[in-house]
Amino acid sequence: MPSKVILIQSEVLGRGDDELGMLLMANFLRLLGESREKPDTLVFWNAGVRLVCEGSWALEHLKKLEGQGVEILACTTCLEYFELTDKLKVGKPTTMLRSIQSMLNSDMVSM
Repeated sequence: MPSKVILIQSEVLGRGDDELGMLLMANFLRLLGESREKPDTLVFWNAGVRLVCEGSWALEHLKKLEGQGVEILACTTCLEYFELTDKLKVGKPTTMLRSIQSMLNSDMVSM
């Protein structure tokens, strides 16, 4: 069975109301941590990298997922762009090439 990769591109889930989107993302990450099945990798890029950095409301959920064996990757270019390189609190920085390889070798879900 191919590995599963979830690409998280934003701090919120869906488009429209950001407050609702934050609530949906919080529920998604919490329930993913409670789920029996887990993705192999979560890739964060664009504004999504803010979720893995200092001050994020999602750190507890993401640390739990990482502790359950889910690989957490944060786009290095995105961290640099938002000046968050030294604020990464969960997961590890990754290159675009590594992200592409993960996506090409896996079933991917984009959020």
